[in-house]
Amino acid sequence: MKAWLLLSLACDHPEASVPVPLPDPICPGPSSPNKSFLEKSNAWGLLGVEGVRIEAIDFDGDGWTDLHVHRGGDLADDFAPAGVRQSWLLRNTEGTGFLDVTESSGFRSGRTGLPRPGSVVAWADVDNDGDLDAYTGLSDPSGALEETSEIVLNQGNGTFALGPEANMARRKAEDDVPAGAAFHDFDRDGKVDLWVPQNSVNYLPQQDELFRGNGDGSFDRVTLPAGLETFDWTGTPVADLNAGLAHSNAWSAAACDVNDDGWPDLLAGSYGRAPNALWMNNGDSTFENRSVASGYAYDERTDWSDNESARCYCQLHPTAEDCAGVPPAEFIACAVDADAFRWNHATDREAYRLGGNSATAVCADVDNDGDRDLLTAEIVHWDVGASSDPSELLINDGTGVFSRPGNDVTGLVRDHAIVDWNDGDMTAAVLDFDNDAWPDLYVGSSDYYGARGLLFRQDSPGHFASVPIEDGIDHTRSHGVAVADFDRDGDLDLVVGHSLSRCEEDCYPTANIRFFENQSGGNAVRFTLVGGAASNRAAIGARVRVTADGVTQTQDVGGGHGHYGMQSDITMQFGLGAACEAEVEVRWPDAAGTLERWTLPAGHAFVLPQGGSPQVAD
Repeated sequence: MKAWLLLSLACDHPEASVPVPLPDPICPGPSSPNKSFLEKSNAWGLLGVEGVRIEAIDFDGDGWTDLHVHRGGDLADDFAPAGVRQSWLLRNTEGTGFLDVTESSGFRSGRTGLPRPGSVVAWADVDNDGDLDAYTGLSDPSGALEETSEIVLNQGNGTFALGPEANMARRKAEDDVPAGAAFHDFDRDGKVDLWVPQNSVNYLPQQDELFRGNGDGSFDRVTLPAGLETFDWTGTPVADLNAGLAHSNAWSAAACDVNDDGWPDLLAGSYGRAPNALWMNNGDSTFENRSVASGYAYDERTDWSDNESARCYCQLHPTAEDCAGVPPAEFIACAVDADAFRWNHATDREAYRLGGNSATAVCADVDNDGDRDLLTAEIVHWDVGASSDPSELLINDGTGVFSRPGNDVTGLVRDHAIVDWNDGDMTAAVLDFDNDAWPDLYVGSSDYYGARGLLFRQDSPGHFASVPIEDGIDHTRSHGVAVADFDRDGDLDLVVGHSLSRCEEDCYPTANIRFFENQSGGNAVRFTLVGGAASNRAAIGARVRVTADGVTQTQDVGGGHGHYGMQSDITMQFGLGAACEAEVEVRWPDAAGTLERWTLPAGHAFVLPQGGSPQVAD
């Protein structure tokens, strides 16, 4: 028998529903793998592809998820036979491997006639013509380079062309130090916009930038009219620094709706133990600074007295302010030159210096309560003590205010077997790798001895257990991650990068990326959203709720995020546990916040066009 679907053309006009035939479910049952992932890099043709910045995207629209990979840094590709490559655009050949089409696609062609440099990349359909375009960010601290950041337009035939020359997103002849990029539609006018947090120039943080899309590949800068202006660090009162009112020292980007009002909010993670930024969308094309009030700027742990360098300082200056009662250093020998070792007593006791070295923040509903939580990836050094924010889960109360239950509560604990440990967490992902309808976590740690990829399975609501290396991901110096069902077998695979920074004996010979093919199986449903006339075509910002077997999951369609550019597939996949069908609700990112609902069978991929009937995409 055929299953039948009732498509609600409008939530308040149920009489407009029409029956649409759907295939029977394919429902193999819950997953029960002996080993969750197998490393299959060579089988997928990835030998020689090296990088730490990875995006999973279907750039040619054939239903098979492709890859873009970049080493990092801002050198250009040399496509000569013996030349050094910096980036790879890889077409998925229907699940049999990847084909390098970087040069033939023109994706890296520049205005000078030479290959174009730039490492920050985010993808969306900026001109609403049905294929994915890209922003490519180039770091130019002096504004003197011939090439610039660019919008690259997909021609729909496997090639790309540079967007309009007159384009504020290029920041031509300006200081430009993008630290990440996120497409979204902040004013819900059906044309994607672009959020580009900025890093520093000569160690001075810069103003983060917001660009409104015109729908033709050009963007207008609207940072100041949108209320996003922040202050220079030099000369700004300490109270304003503590309040998160100064520039972020950006190390990542994110755009997601944290208070479930339908309007995307903007986030920037900050390096250097500086406050992270969170801007709440007012729904009128302006934003409010909620960095500290939201709990994202930094955590409440402000006791610096276990910082080894601070202890040294107080040993050498026992009468200095707040030094009374500070214990002596436990692990380092304090000498006169210790005054300069990781501690400035005049500033480092302030709240704005007691946060984290914050890289990627992943917006995801990790506890299935309907709102967007945050998984943060942070660099933490052994000597700085408990005041440095670790990688952890920030749990949303539904209004965009986050609490930090702590890793001892959530189970995201680390085995620090040596005294001088370093957590080099910069990239992370949230995915339901075992299709049990509860999100799991991957944290990529890199650049320090012993750092590796860490996979955590949600073993009970809100609690996570480490997946043993032999059963999951065996990958040292893990930097960069993208998630997609690359082989379309119903479970999510991972592609991870490898950093050679600060290498000791635990690095691989090259920075080759690695493909981990999921073996879990289980029940799932997969679909790609297509926005209608009032929404952006790729449905960036759509909120999807899937209910099956009494559990409701929530995901948003993303337009890039993370540390210097990363992206997981905009085709959405939901594990269904033991269920064989799912109730699906989509809130489209149009001005009206249109809702549509379907019932879909497990085991299939669908295209869901706004206002139209689902199409089977198996």
